[in-house]
Amino acid sequence: MWRNLLLPALLIIIIFPLPLSAQHSAGATKRHDKIATAIRAVLDAQSEAWNRGDIERYMAGYWRSNETVFISGDSLTRGWQTVLDRYKQNYNSREKMGTLTFSDVEIKPVGSDTAVVIGRWHLQRAKDEPHGRFTLIFRKTKQGWRIVHDHTSSAS
Repeated sequence: MWRNLLLPALLIIIIFPLPLSAQHSAGATKRHDKIATAIRAVLDAQSEAWNRGDIERYMAGYWRSNETVFISGDSLTRGWQTVLDRYKQNYNSREKMGTLTFSDVEIKPVGSDTAVVIGRWHLQRAKDEPHGRFTLIFRKTKQGWRIVHDHTSSAS
């Protein structure tokens, strides 16, 4: 009698979790897509603001906190205001700002309120075309998804 019950029980144990894992996977994909869409919207708004020459609006993509971190080359800058001041000093004209594009953007959620983003940046300017890569840590804040850590490098 036990043998007759054992096979159906094993089949239930093996087959039943599959729909649950598929549901979990679909839920995770939906959550990932929602996070990715929100973060892409921040990056799109940043490039649009930059290309209008609006550094203040570009900085809206960053967490407005003294804990915000920006690293470029051998320079580490802490604090939203300090990062803003750095951008204003280094890009004090439309010629220096050029036209910004992001490409090869990959978004990897790490939990429900944090994501790691990697990609490429490119500035099209009259006399040169600086470009490089970035790694961003986004965190979901009361204001929405914001960059809390930016590590940007320039290609040589």
